[in-house]
Amino acid sequence: MLALGVTLVLVTSNVMQDQARRDGVALARSIESYASGSVPEQAFTVGVLAPEDAARVTAQVDGFRELRRLRMWTVDGTLLYDSLADATGFPDGDRLDAATRQREPDAQLVTEVQGDEFGGTETTLLDVYVPVQHGGVVVGAAEVMLDYQGTSDAVASATRTVTLVVAGGLVLLWLLLFRTVWNASRRLQSSALENARLALLDSLTGLPNRRMLADRLERAIADSHATGTTVGLALLDIDRFKDINDSLGHDRGDELLEQVAQRLRGDLREEDVVARLGGDEFAILFPDVLSVADADAAARRVRQLFVPPFMLGDLALHVDTSIGVACLPDHADDGSSLMRMADVAMYTAKTHRLGVSVYSPEEDDSSPARLVLLGDLHRALGVDDELQLHYQPKIDLRTGRTVGLEALMRWRHPTRGMLPPDLFVPLAEQSGLIHDLTRYALRTCVAQLARWSEDGDPVPVAVNLSAHDVTSHAVVDVIEELLARHDVPPALLEVEITETALVSDPSRVVPVLERLSEIGVHVSIDDFGIGNTSISQLLDLPVHGLKIDRLFVADMAGNGREGSEVIVKAMVDLAHSFGLQVVAEGVEDAATAEALRRLTVDQAQGYLYSPAVPPDRLRAEDLPRDRGARHAVTSVTHESGRTPQGATPSDR
Repeated sequence: MLALGVTLVLVTSNVMQDQARRDGVALARSIESYASGSVPEQAFTVGVLAPEDAARVTAQVDGFRELRRLRMWTVDGTLLYDSLADATGFPDGDRLDAATRQREPDAQLVTEVQGDEFGGTETTLLDVYVPVQHGGVVVGAAEVMLDYQGTSDAVASATRTVTLVVAGGLVLLWLLLFRTVWNASRRLQSSALENARLALLDSLTGLPNRRMLADRLERAIADSHATGTTVGLALLDIDRFKDINDSLGHDRGDELLEQVAQRLRGDLREEDVVARLGGDEFAILFPDVLSVADADAAARRVRQLFVPPFMLGDLALHVDTSIGVACLPDHADDGSSLMRMADVAMYTAKTHRLGVSVYSPEEDDSSPARLVLLGDLHRALGVDDELQLHYQPKIDLRTGRTVGLEALMRWRHPTRGMLPPDLFVPLAEQSGLIHDLTRYALRTCVAQLARWSEDGDPVPVAVNLSAHDVTSHAVVDVIEELLARHDVPPALLEVEITETALVSDPSRVVPVLERLSEIGVHVSIDDFGIGNTSISQLLDLPVHGLKIDRLFVADMAGNGREGSEVIVKAMVDLAHSFGLQVVAEGVEDAATAEALRRLTVDQAQGYLYSPAVPPDRLRAEDLPRDRGARHAVTSVTHESGRTPQGATPSDR
């Protein structure tokens, strides 16, 4: 700031001095033009000025108050005229030569002393040599001496004023910056303390985060080593939380997480630590339990906290959880291993719909186990007796008749038994095997269609395609080839895609659906209501039906809450206004089925009517002989495979 101020003062001072000097030079030029106009050209040649010419020069310049002295010189330095009437004198030869040679004035400040050496006064003069030209030829120079003292004093005064203003401004600026920095420093200190606190807490729920949990876990483990006690850790995950987020919105999802945090924090012991690890995953640290059985019992009490519904505005939402429990030293020796074991147990609870699961080495599907499972899936795709399709009836809610089947994929593993899609479909999607899995399902379904047609029971089939399949026209080529090979009419086949797959990449998905529609294959939207499809998209899509996601259907169970029915009714009316057929999946009780019938839903399926069974176990009434039922739907599911309430994964 000081350097900036000094620079500003110096620059301003130099600018003012240069301007004052330019003004003086301009005045000297003017005086020279008046004076030289009265001097004959030959006077500069002979070096003599007549008295009458000198008098005219004096008269011409008499009115310039700033003029202190005027002398006129020839090119060789001869004095022609002196306003002070000196007969002789000598010019400044260098400056005279410079002015006459360069044809530009040469100005210089000089100091004139008047009076005694110690009692006289000093006056600043501007001495300017101005070239004199006649006919474009320089014939001499006029030395103009101007009183510059007033200008010099004015420049000095202005410089002092600028210096004071700049100094004052810099002082004020410094004070302002000092105050700003001081306040900012105090705010930063306060913010740093707050950030240090928040670094250990979850911003949404206010619970301890993963970092604080790790610290508390290490302390609990250290105490357990000293006292010989058991440390329990439970990891809790909200089931189908993504569907809740997608269907109700992230704001409602955050509201649910906050309510979950309040229940957990309010109903556990003071010494227990409840933490949010991220997303919908929570952790509960039991620093002092008597045994694994006690930790298991505590986790089951925690799960009971989720029995009452959560109120999200006017909507009462029932939420299930999956909890995994692990203990130290029974299952792990350190905090990191304990976290991993609890996570494995939680995955087991979620996969097998157990609610609460204690860690078991037999259920530990860690990375090596997943690689083994992936290798087994490669092998299963090459044999004929492991991957199977089971069928579940679809019921017309107006007549109660079976109007179609949904085919669901199963894997009969040679050592692990019947595996649900939850275990192997995500693995297939991650590894790229999903395309082979889809082609296996297509081959099996079309072949089954051909067999039913030969038996006189043509059952329409719809294939549920993965999001990875519907981004390429290759799947259409496969369908066309299979239909032609087995001589199956395209009208007997329908494909289903999830709404989330549709909205994820519509520019690539829609052309595939349009081509399927062109060849006569019907298209339906599965899991409708969770993918945010716009009305304009639905209007323009080549689809003939949609299936309401089971989240909305399940929420209608029991007392049939008005909020849930309003949502379902809105979707039904929207679909019917576009001429689309509506199917509800996951119907598990008669009350829900009756509510759906009142809402004019066309078809329903679920464990209320029948579990999924192999084709040879289908009832006769589940195989309609009426060829008018061609547009009934059978779909192959190779998604996550949600198990109906009351059903086991093998019934899926």
